[in-house]
Amino acid sequence: MAQSVKPPPFRPHPFFARCYARLAGPALEKAGVAEHRERLLAGLTGEVIEIGAGNGLNFPHYPPEVTRLVAVEPEPNLRALARDRAATSPLPLEVHEARAERLPFPDASFDAAVACLTLCSIADPPAALAELHRVLRPGGQLRFFEHVQARTSGMRRLQRVLDATVWPRLMGGCHTGRDTLATLTAAGFTPTTVDRFDFPETRLPTPAGSHILGTAVRGDHAGAP
Repeated sequence: MAQSVKPPPFRPHPFFARCYARLAGPALEKAGVAEHRERLLAGLTGEVIEIGAGNGLNFPHYPPEVTRLVAVEPEPNLRALARDRAATSPLPLEVHEARAERLPFPDASFDAAVACLTLCSIADPPAALAELHRVLRPGGQLRFFEHVQARTSGMRRLQRVLDATVWPRLMGGCHTGRDTLATLTAAGFTPTTVDRFDFPETRLPTPAGSHILGTAVRGDHAGAP
């Protein structure tokens, strides 16, 4: 059943989107994020939905066994870049204007879903994950690669301060300290593999450095919205 609760209004961040596409995105690729994208998407087959697809940096890493890829991106600047990238992809690829909290697709439409560096900035992560649960077929996979709540208490305190003040305003709505694993579990997903690591590797820990990458399976029922 579709979400009945209206999500918070979408707030575009055009300046951040342009900076991400020109600077932050390429910097992450240079730091080695492509290896993690490959791990995230390896072995996917069938019909797949990716939420918060940004400018489409994941597209080249999808395996050819994916028979349909639906990419959702609400930010106009990033969506336009994703459509340009999709036009050169060998995959059957669609880029849609939509929000993860309200997906315009029927129940049980997809074999797998992908959330890559996006749940940190979605306004309502529980609603987004409930929607992914809805559009996945029973037993469908959720692949996730996200920066999350730090493992040390000192860094978690810093994350709380940053998330309550400047970080979301400067970084396109991003939050550094979300407990994404707990949120997806509450939404009805059962994690099957979880790799925790710091990225990029730096001498000093950074507020957005703690990452998880893994797979979860859609359970029989969704968590409370």
